[in-house]
Formats: sequence, structure tokens, C-alpha cells
Amino acid sequence: MYATRRLAEYVRGFEAGQLSDRTRGAALRCVLDALTAAATGYPFPAARAARRAALAGYAPGASAVWFEGRRLTPAGAALANSAAASALDLDDGHRAACGHPGAAVIPAALAVVEEVGAGPDELLAAVAVGYEVGVRVAAARNFSALGAYSSGTWCGYGVAAAAGWLRGTPPAQLAHALAISGVSAPNQKAAGSSGYSTLWGNTVKEGIPWATVTALTALALAEAGFTGPEDILDHPEHFDAGRILDDLGRGFVIEQVYFKPYSACRWVHAAVDGVGALMEEHGLAPADLDEIEVHTFTRALRLSNRPDPVTHEDAQYSLPYCVALRAVAGADALLPLTADALGRPDVIAVAERVALRLDPELDGRFPAQTPTRVVLHTPKGRFERLVEAPRGDPANPMSWEALRAKFLTATSRTLPRDDQERLLAAVGSLAAGDLAPLLRLLGRPLTGAPADSPTAVAR
Repeated sequence: MYATRRLAEYVRGFEAGQLSDRTRGAALRCVLDALTAAATGYPFPAARAARRAALAGYAPGASAVWFEGRRLTPAGAALANSAAASALDLDDGHRAACGHPGAAVIPAALAVVEEVGAGPDELLAAVAVGYEVGVRVAAARNFSALGAYSSGTWCGYGVAAAAGWLRGTPPAQLAHALAISGVSAPNQKAAGSSGYSTLWGNTVKEGIPWATVTALTALALAEAGFTGPEDILDHPEHFDAGRILDDLGRGFVIEQVYFKPYSACRWVHAAVDGVGALMEEHGLAPADLDEIEVHTFTRALRLSNRPDPVTHEDAQYSLPYCVALRAVAGADALLPLTADALGRPDVIAVAERVALRLDPELDGRFPAQTPTRVVLHTPKGRFERLVEAPRGDPANPMSWEALRAKFLTATSRTLPRDDQERLLAAVGSLAAGDLAPLLRLLGRPLTGAPADSPTAVAR
């Protein structure tokens, strides 16, 4: 039996009651974190452009365009909401997948929940199932053969699984939906650290929003009788089908998700943590930093790494600039990293003193880990720290209270405090078994909508 069919059988046979309290809690944390990323990213150019395109190109429907007061078909709403959730590189990730499931699976699941009228238990189950399928496929891919690390190449498998579970799609059709999604996903060969383009400061990034739309469209196509190459996962030179299916149904990968305290590529977080910790421990000021050595893995060295990025997307992929911003302005300057943090001479001056080095031993730990060793050369002496698990990793986790604090800090520019508290209370209601308050809030316009949004113009 093809791996796509085995996955489809697993999805169709899953029941919401199978979630343990631990898995349910993990799904709740992922929902809160995805909403944090989306509410923070809402006013940024990528999210605004995606909303405009979605509102112009998709029909009215049952699914909310979050914080906008408009409703579209699930694909249209998911395009807008996924773009907001992935705009700032603040969304969750999974080390085995080397990428980001949440910004795809959660917007899609919530859009379909509204379409079919599902409840809170079904939402959390769909999220857990979507992560399970998406991460398993991602972890089993042959990176060199497929030619791209980007999440858009695989997150659609998770979207199709989550949406198909909510819609009750029969296994035969769901298997084709997985295949159609996989073969139609954005190839991303020009983008990211494995791509051939050298222009990082654009909003395509990992291709997550379009992959989400592609997967929801693939599901609709399969349900209408369209077919795909069901053997897409059964070719060892591209995917390890055994790894995809091994122990399927015996635990949940969502319990090993990492969360991000900074709106930047995860590959820079260990360096940011290390520099910040050393500066605090030794009472160092930016002027004390004669040189910052960053010893890391190959993929981190393939980021754009410009000391003077001109867009916030480019800054998200600049290890020197993120380290320098943390040194000069503190950790909150990266939560989120905004346009007003760019072009700062004081930050650029420190970024130009960052020296990047390949460490073969640390390189061998990637992608299972993203470790980095930082060395500060200062008038007070030489200080060194190895960061094996940046903050938010399963080995160095962020608690519910830490995720709540992240939400409050990150969304402070977007949401008035009353709206922040309402949204946190609505997530609390979801935890208690009531989804309605959250859906109401997501369907309402923001008090402070961006000036060029349809909502703001309508007022």
C-alpha cells in the first residue's frame, strides 16, 4: 500500500478522544503561538499584500480573515491568515522537519472549522493530526535530491491531513489530496538557504501561504475526482517511506515543537541567546565588543547575513544584524524585528564586528540541533559560551506563561491591551472546551487596522 494511502487511513481512523492531556496542551500552545505570530504580523507588508490579494481573488465564504471583519472561502482566508502568521519568522517549528508547520496547519484548520461547524476538540485534533503528517513527511525527505529546505515544499501535506480530517474526506480521496498537494507545492528552488537566488529581502521566504492554498485546493480537487501520483512518497531516493510510517499512531510530534522568542530565522537564535547571556553576565556594553566570533553550522552561514539589511525580511536572515540588535537594543527589539530597527548606525557598527566561522563539530549536529558557540573579545577579556538549545527548544522550553508574555510583548504594537486580554481569555476558553469566543474575536476588525486595509477604509 502506498505511503499516501497509509497516511490517509491513519487520518481517517483518528478520533479526537485519542488526544492525551499532554498532546492537547501542546496543540493549545501551538494555537496560541500561531495567533501571536499572526496578530503581530498583521500590519506588515507581506500580510497586507496577501489580504488584498485574497479579498480580491476569493469568493465570500464562512471563514474569517483574522482581525479584518471579512469572510472568504477557506482557501482565501487561509492565504491571508497564513501570510500574517509567517510574515515575521515568529512562528513555531520542528527540528526533525527543519521548518514550520504551525503557520500553515493552524490557519487552514481554523478556516475549515468555521466552514464545517466543528468544535474545540475537533480543532485541536485536526492540528495534532496535521502536524503529525506534515512533520513526518518533512523529516523523511532527501534534502539533496529535492533541492530545497523551505517549509512550503512539505507543509501542504499537514494542511491536507488536517482539513481532510475535519471534512471527513474518505481515505482514497485523501490519499490523492496528499499526492496532489505534494506534487503541486511551490518548488522554492530559488528561495532560502538552499536556493540559487541571492535576494533574500522579499516576502516569498519559505512559501508557506501559497503551499497552504495549494493543499486546500488539492483537497477540493481530490474530493471532486482529481487524482495525483499516490506513490510520491515511495521512492527512496526522494523520501524514506519507512521513516514516515514508523510508529505512526504511537505518540505525537506536536509535543516536540519549538517556539521562537525572536522574530528571526531559528538558525540565528542560539547566537542571539549566547551574546545576550554573556553581556548580562559580565556587565558588557556594546562599546566593549571589539569582535564577536560566531562558530556555527553550514546552513547558518548560507543565510543572507548582511550587516546592513534594507528590509525586515532580509534582517530576519542576517545573523550579524540580529546579534548586533540584541547587543545594542535588547531582546525585545527582536520581538518583533520591525522596520524602525533597520538602518541604525549603532547596530550596523556592531554587526560589522561579527565574524562568522564554520565549526565542523557543530555542523555535524544539524538539523537535529542548531548549536552555536559565541566568543566575545572585549577590553575586559575573552568570554565564550556554547548554546546547544536556544530558548524555546524542547530541551530549553518556553512555559505557558512565557508564551503568554511573548504574546503580550509581540502584539503590543498591534492590539490594544483590552484586545490582548480578550484574545488570551478566548484561548483560555478554548482550553476549557468553548471555541466560540475565539472565533468571534478572530472575525472582528482590529481597533487599530493598518491605514490601507479595507477595514480601515470602510470606517
